[in-house]
Amino acid sequence: MKKIDEVYENLALSSVFINVVKKPLCTAFSAYVRAENGLAKRTAYAAFVAEIYKGGGSLTGCVQTLISEDENPYVKCVAQGKKPLTCIEKSAKKELEFFTAFAALTTQDFAEDMGTTEANIPSFDSFNTDMGAFYRKRLRSIHKHGYGIFSSHGMFRLSDDKEIEPIVSADTTTIDKFIGYEEERNKVIENTRMFIEGRPAANTLLCGDAGTGKSSTVKAIANAFFDEGVRLIELRKDQLSSLPYVMAKISGNPLKFIIFIDDLSFNKSDDHFSMLKAALEGSASAKAENAVIYATSNRRHIIKESFGDREGDDVHRNDTLQETLSLSERFGLVVLFSKPNKALYLQIVRALAEKAGIQMPVADLEIKAEAFALRKGNRSARCAEQFIDSLR
Repeated sequence: MKKIDEVYENLALSSVFINVVKKPLCTAFSAYVRAENGLAKRTAYAAFVAEIYKGGGSLTGCVQTLISEDENPYVKCVAQGKKPLTCIEKSAKKELEFFTAFAALTTQDFAEDMGTTEANIPSFDSFNTDMGAFYRKRLRSIHKHGYGIFSSHGMFRLSDDKEIEPIVSADTTTIDKFIGYEEERNKVIENTRMFIEGRPAANTLLCGDAGTGKSSTVKAIANAFFDEGVRLIELRKDQLSSLPYVMAKISGNPLKFIIFIDDLSFNKSDDHFSMLKAALEGSASAKAENAVIYATSNRRHIIKESFGDREGDDVHRNDTLQETLSLSERFGLVVLFSKPNKALYLQIVRALAEKAGIQMPVADLEIKAEAFALRKGNRSARCAEQFIDSLR
């Protein structure tokens, strides 16, 4: 039997990794093997190589990614600290041997199968590696790598049809890019470190003036701790009713999750208020042990309140008022990002100008920066960035 045909027949026996053989790369390979004539085979081969190119150009790398991201009974069992049944463990081991052979196929193998030379067909890279050893190594640090979609992406959102999906163009901000607010940021970093280490960590509210880097801080921290098993799932305020669903989906996962709610504020009659309150208070239905909530708000008390609310016609008006105003107090850690003073604002401007390679006398730069801030109506880190962008 030809090498390619043998690989194909073995892959057809996949049960543990059955979802892998249903992926476009493997279905394109199957289409090639089943193609009967020369033209159909060449067309199918081109489609197969196109799938490899989508994954970077290495067949071996593509296969490693597919088995790493696969969510199967074997990896789920290991992730939960349980020993898989012997039959499942044996099947997984045998199937990984099949994928080892598949990942090692070369352009030359396909050229010989089609009766042509390697120079006449599109080429791809591959190398010999033991997929079983590769997979076992990942399993040993499953709490850092994760599995399924969480293995190769750091940030996620909840789609309108309640699917957790990766944010493909996620923010790549890093902590070292920030200027100022070190004390505020370090509080959130330390809380995240405690979370990773399994120590009690607090749900955190980052509040304060707009443009001070609250949201960027949360995303930068998620990026910084990606290799230590931290993932971020962003929810809009109108999706808070889905919070129990999200918690149930990630419960038992070996990774740590930051549930991120940006620009949070409520009206006093908002239906989503109670759901967040339940999660912050540790309700079993709205909280997972491997999750912590990080929220940002321009309002210290989150609830939008009018003077009329203080009068009202509620018999127990004071109790109602205290309940709405105390939502922020249910966050174990509240970090205030205040509007920068003139000195900090100009420090940020100078640092950003240096990074951007802007050549200008410092005195002129600062005068222009102050004038820009006056036109904008406030000083902030965002204002400083916009000023530097205007110079560029």
